[in-house]
Amino acid sequence: MGKVCTVGGQAVMEGVMMKSPTGIAMAVRKPDGTIATQYKPEKSRAQKGTFYGLPVVRGVVAFVESLSIGMGTLTESAKLAGEEIDEEPSKFERWLAAKLGKSVESVIIGFAVVIAVCLAVGLFFVLPTLLSSLILGGSEVASVWKSLTEGLVRLLIFLGYIVLCSRVKDVRRVFMYHGAEHKTIACYEAEEPLTPENAMKHSRLHPRCGTNYLFLVMAVSILFFAAVGWNANFLVRLASRIIFLPLVAGISYEVLRFAAKHDNLLTRIIRAPGMGLQYITTKEPTPDMLEVAITAFELAMDPEGFATKQAAAETKEGETAAVETAAVETAAGQTEDAKASD
Repeated sequence: MGKVCTVGGQAVMEGVMMKSPTGIAMAVRKPDGTIATQYKPEKSRAQKGTFYGLPVVRGVVAFVESLSIGMGTLTESAKLAGEEIDEEPSKFERWLAAKLGKSVESVIIGFAVVIAVCLAVGLFFVLPTLLSSLILGGSEVASVWKSLTEGLVRLLIFLGYIVLCSRVKDVRRVFMYHGAEHKTIACYEAEEPLTPENAMKHSRLHPRCGTNYLFLVMAVSILFFAAVGWNANFLVRLASRIIFLPLVAGISYEVLRFAAKHDNLLTRIIRAPGMGLQYITTKEPTPDMLEVAITAFELAMDPEGFATKQAAAETKEGETAAVETAAVETAAGQTEDAKASD
């Protein structure tokens, strides 16, 4: 499958976030056309040789970290793009920030993550479990059929959700940046120079995409709960789904890693549904979007080298501006001299 890089990304508001093993880089297109960048050193807790780096456990860690980082980068990207966030923190949020020794912004992001998780649990766990109970009725129905029906309902809700999201104009732009992120990584893995022209030639679909991961969570949950059984009432079934969610997420992560690292008939079958869904969750980007994604990628890969390159570019730009100013002043002086001689 060629070269595989350790950088993964996420589309944000008018830009792209790229996460390397050592930090998080973000590039956002501002209203004036310039690209704003940000870099924060950060390492995952799932380090090799530690408990959090063990198979399955690392998948749970990655799942939690992606939720937290995802919400934070969305907020940061809006700020980088020059959008004002007018929402005032509540008294409770300010009080909690003071008690925890955290910034108010961190507390707000934490609340946003909690709300997002609650909504996800309600939409993808409570609702499918409830609907499957209503469809199949009492406990006399075999548990495997309840689990399969519940999984099918969950999958249909997921598909409907992403299709509806793709029809929202602002979300479509995010999906275009999602495509730019994939093309940039594919261009790097093909060992081609990172330019918008080169990146544009590559596919916007990628085997390590989060869309693939979400689909695998759905698929693994169907098989897992069908195997576990438990022909219990609604509340017990719902509780079991929530309790075992981290384990399902961890197993799905390992399946995703395996399918992304190998290229054979089995892994192509595993990747196929998620790759197909990426036709919805990614859109063809424009060259200026690819420029933003490449900027984020280069910053994530080599923050020090990127800073040096930027400083050199700014120096050159300053020298060019100085030469142009001097030329204008010289021309103006010559014009004045010509007028005086007349």
